[in-house]
Amino acid sequence: MCGINGIISKKATSTQQLKEALTKMNDLIIHRGPDDYGVSVSNSDNMTVAMGMRRLSIIDLSSGQQPMFSEDKKITIVFNGEIYNFKQLKTQLISDGVTFKTTSDTEVILKLYEQKGSDAFKLLDGMYGLSIHDQNSDKIFIARDYFGEKPMYYSAQDGEFYWASELKSIINMLDYKPQINTKGLNLFFRLTYIPAPYTIYDGIHKLESNSFMTYDLKLNTFEIKTIHKQQKSKLQNITFDDAKVQVKDRVYKSVESRSISDVPLGTFLSGGVDSSVVSYCLSDITDSKIDTFSIGFEKKSYDETDKSQVVAKLINSNHHEFIISENDLKHHIDDILYNFDEPFADSSSLPTYLVSNRTKSHVKVALTGDGGDEIFGGYNKYYIGKLNNRYTNIVPKGIHSVINNWSSKLLNRKDDNRGFKYKLNKLIKAIDYSDGYYWDIISLAFSTEDINTFLSTKYQDTSMFEYFKTVSKISNPKTLNDFRRIDKHISLEGDMLVKVDRTSMLNSLECRAPFLNRELYEFTMSLPEDYLLHKWSKKHILKETFKDVFPSGFLEKSKQGFGVPVGDWLRSNLKKELLSYIEPQLLDSQNIFNAKEIIGLVKNHVSGKQDNTFKVWAFFCFQKWYSKAYLN
Repeated sequence: MCGINGIISKKATSTQQLKEALTKMNDLIIHRGPDDYGVSVSNSDNMTVAMGMRRLSIIDLSSGQQPMFSEDKKITIVFNGEIYNFKQLKTQLISDGVTFKTTSDTEVILKLYEQKGSDAFKLLDGMYGLSIHDQNSDKIFIARDYFGEKPMYYSAQDGEFYWASELKSIINMLDYKPQINTKGLNLFFRLTYIPAPYTIYDGIHKLESNSFMTYDLKLNTFEIKTIHKQQKSKLQNITFDDAKVQVKDRVYKSVESRSISDVPLGTFLSGGVDSSVVSYCLSDITDSKIDTFSIGFEKKSYDETDKSQVVAKLINSNHHEFIISENDLKHHIDDILYNFDEPFADSSSLPTYLVSNRTKSHVKVALTGDGGDEIFGGYNKYYIGKLNNRYTNIVPKGIHSVINNWSSKLLNRKDDNRGFKYKLNKLIKAIDYSDGYYWDIISLAFSTEDINTFLSTKYQDTSMFEYFKTVSKISNPKTLNDFRRIDKHISLEGDMLVKVDRTSMLNSLECRAPFLNRELYEFTMSLPEDYLLHKWSKKHILKETFKDVFPSGFLEKSKQGFGVPVGDWLRSNLKKELLSYIEPQLLDSQNIFNAKEIIGLVKNHVSGKQDNTFKVWAFFCFQKWYSKAYLN
């Protein structure tokens, strides 16, 4: 696991200057790879190409150094990630007469590229961000994995082209701060994060998942192509019992493939369905005890360590449990939020950082349950989407308006307690009579109306989702598969995987997600919807497949998720800082917000008149980024 950086320079820059620039980019992401580093610089007509990396050694500890070169030194690769099927690919290459010097997956990619060119990317099962400089064709290839587990940013600025694993490496190469990107800003305040290809900055982009870029050094142009073409899912004629057999086989194989490592490995165990299944499978295929790690909270309504303890006892793991307080997070909150390099308001990033921080003292790799909800249909929003269709066909819009007004008054909360009232109110508020209701369901912070209220006219953009409607080929999502496809492009890539990658790598810990397996995903996309979302049961087939190995009813227990009471904190330890962000002088200088409206929103929350946790937390995270990263 590593971080990579690259520069294409059209300026008259010396080799030494480029090496120094790459070293600076590398040093900014030393947390991604504290074990090793490397830089290479090569000339190509009127261009100079520099590539660098920081390495966290997981596989082939002694001989996997990068950059790595072909025998004739004409092809160079830097690679961040893990290729889980590299041994199978290597066996095939050896049978074709290819020889190897190392036992690393990086060399397998290099040899595979020599044989197949960019078609090699289609054969990789793994998480990765990589770049290859091929002097034979005078081209550079930059690729990102199927789900977008590993990040990749790029930008053309002032005669230079940059690419990097983290945004900070590019920003720190520039002599100025780019303007705030309007679409990125609107996406953040709707979603609480910014999905690819957008960032908060004009002129800096994220390479989308399942994509590769070809940069032609002769023509000084680049194009981006999809690695695996999106195919319309064909419904399988398969019985539920037969489907369960395949799910079990595929999950076990994926866990096994994601457990290859030359260093200690364990699992995150929250006690939810996904992490419990992953932990069980790993313990079942491993001869020795596995290490499991969970995190709990002093505030009991957020603490669910009792569930993880049940699983740890069941599989007889070496269980490590960490109970955290508000003070634990208070000391780390700046480091966590600033490391995203742009506004990011998923509050579960805070405990994810802390469990990673505690876990790194014991192992270097952790398997997680991430992706289980997207792969097997586990989110409440999927059920809400299904309910929305039925509800709006039965209840007239006028009657719903009365119900909505009633819920606003009777179900209004004054604290950050996400119990029954919160969930019922959220369900009622999510009902939407328009064709694009799912786009509103995934908007976790501000609605369209909120954007028009709280953002100044200069920054409003109502077309923020149009690109995603085009790329997902879904304008009016209706089915579970529609919802899941949208989430693959937006929330999985832009939120869940960003959260885990940045918080774990900030601690030099590698996280792997066995459920994020392309073949498993495509298999579940071919199943009848009822196999995944069955009556009141979400992730139905996964639960039914593994229910016999857990205590009766355990997998059906409700799980709160990895939330933290940030709404309460904004009224206590974070209150002073929050109020500093609504100072009229700051708001006037920004000219981003409608000052009167945003001040009212914040004050209503702080006073306890209303619980505006998600909106105010998004505002807080934005202002924190703006004051620290954008102004400096």
